[in-house]
Amino acid sequence: MPRRLQAVGLALFLVVALTAGAAVRWNAIARQPAEWYASAEARALAASILLYQASEGGWTKNTDMSAPPSAAYLALKPGAHAPTIDNGGTTTQLQFLALVITATGDATLRAAFERGFDYLLAAQYANGGWPQFYPLVKGYYTHITYNDNAMVNVLTLLRATAQGKAPYAFVDEARRAKAAAAVERGIACILRTQVKQGGKLTAWCAQHDETTFAPAWARNFEPPSLSGMESVGLVRILLGVENPSPEIIAAVEGAVAWFRAVPVRGLRVDTAPGTDGKKDRHAVADPAAPLLWARFYELETNRPIFIGRDKVIHYDYNEIERERRAGYSYLSDWPATLLEKDYPRWRAKHKLP
Repeated sequence: MPRRLQAVGLALFLVVALTAGAAVRWNAIARQPAEWYASAEARALAASILLYQASEGGWTKNTDMSAPPSAAYLALKPGAHAPTIDNGGTTTQLQFLALVITATGDATLRAAFERGFDYLLAAQYANGGWPQFYPLVKGYYTHITYNDNAMVNVLTLLRATAQGKAPYAFVDEARRAKAAAAVERGIACILRTQVKQGGKLTAWCAQHDETTFAPAWARNFEPPSLSGMESVGLVRILLGVENPSPEIIAAVEGAVAWFRAVPVRGLRVDTAPGTDGKKDRHAVADPAAPLLWARFYELETNRPIFIGRDKVIHYDYNEIERERRAGYSYLSDWPATLLEKDYPRWRAKHKLP
């Protein structure tokens, strides 16, 4: 980044001037009307994003890039700017740049997009998975990362590019071919990591060891387990295969059967301030509550588990510390639409018996 910033002088001044009155929030940059992406505001935002692009081509995470990097940001040690696919890192920036390129044809933005796109291709393991960070960062970050839909986001972008869909129709044929091959490898990885119980296909962990493919630990509250959240995105990637193989059909059917077998019944999650006025959540018995699914299930028993920063497993949501109860999603209806709409449409489309 430092070499690139030596040349930004006038461009940086322009970005500051144009973004001073920016109205679009960072988390909504990919959800604007098509005509907005040709506006001065969108082009200024794109110019700002380029200032954050790492030398490897990707972008970091959890950073609002609608304004140029501050002096404090630039003063952080290099590892703090590490490019990643976690929490929408890199894929968010590429999607936005593609929308602006489609609207404007800007050659500078296209060159930056291509560097970022090539970063995604380079980051893929030979086995088809993606680590959380690339270049690799020691620790659980090297695992195949399904967590928070990181790999799903990458595959969605690459698949749309390979198929020439908007807003990626401008991407050259060579990169589209590479994207198609990367998607095929990614799907092979998804099939390879699907967990079996007693010979039956079930779901996936949020992260799998990149060598053994076994479910793996991430943070202290993210244990080797079956995921009621991340597995939904992986199934949707499989549903998007135009001509599903018998292996893909079996994977989908196995995951759907597992989802149907493990819902949490008779509970709702209430969010309300505690006695100190701060946010809190509790699971409350409610026979009329709609079905929920747990974020984590024990690998052998399919029992919902809840685990806090102390790495201690509980079977009662209310027993974990308040900070995690209020700050992390352990129970929700993630598979509901998949089971009610997406899966039936998929079966009908492929005329499955």
